[in-house]
Amino acid sequence: MSYLGNAGVFLVSVLFGFFEVLVAVRLLMQHVRADFYNPLAQFVVKATNPLLRPLRRVIPPLGRFDSASLVLWLLLTVAELSLTLLLLGRPFPAPAGLLLWALADMLNLLIWIWLFCIFVLAIASWINPGSYNPALALMARISEPVLRPVRRLLPPMGGLDLSPMLAILALYLAQMLLVAPLRDLAFRLAA
Repeated sequence: MSYLGNAGVFLVSVLFGFFEVLVAVRLLMQHVRADFYNPLAQFVVKATNPLLRPLRRVIPPLGRFDSASLVLWLLLTVAELSLTLLLLGRPFPAPAGLLLWALADMLNLLIWIWLFCIFVLAIASWINPGSYNPALALMARISEPVLRPVRRLLPPMGGLDLSPMLAILALYLAQMLLVAPLRDLAFRLAA
């Protein structure tokens, strides 16, 4: 691949990846009913509104679930994969394979967001326990759906909370047992 192609793939990955993370975080924030007055939440909302508002006019929410955000995330992921394949000079895959590949990438991104939040929260609890930070508050809210069931299984012992380690282990296993097989199936369908 040429130097220009490498640069193109890098730019597509960074730009689309940035917006995919923002849309995924917004979807998670809505799901956990995060504090939208949080400065970081305000940034996410303002950054995603230009792409999300037009979709909301045609895609209604399903109860509490923001289906427009999910569709936008899927469209961004499919566009990133398509542009990357185009820049690499690879043949365009079958639609079913491309869609499954995008869903596997979305699930992988969701897992990475949770891993990042849990890891940062664990480190922050060692460095400066009990202090308030808007970013940490948002991360705690986003990671709560993953940590809550783990805390029921493994409550804090003597002031030591091992639930983040168990949650991280479970998330890595989910990557191995869910994302990897989905990607393999997507590659087979794409051929």
